[in-house]
Amino acid sequence: MDTNTRQIALSVLGNLREDVAYARLNNGSRVLDVADLRQYIYEQMSRIRTAGLAMDGLYDNGHGQDILKGNGHNGEAHLDKNWHEREQH
Repeated sequence: MDTNTRQIALSVLGNLREDVAYARLNNGSRVLDVADLRQYIYEQMSRIRTAGLAMDGLYDNGHGQDILKGNGHNGEAHLDKNWHEREQH
């Protein structure tokens, strides 16, 4: 195990150790045994995956465009049209 991997592992385990003291499962119960700990870890992994998918959606809309960098405008001015005529394009 290289130094970076070891540091990440120690950080994850240290944070998990701190979190478990106050952890609650999705059903509201406390983590009391190994089965509860496994469930808690699974729930946290699911949250991270869900958040990751949401962030992927923010940064790439599937067309290679970062929606946080652009305003969706194509750069063309449509001064001669009102808003509902522009929407038809």
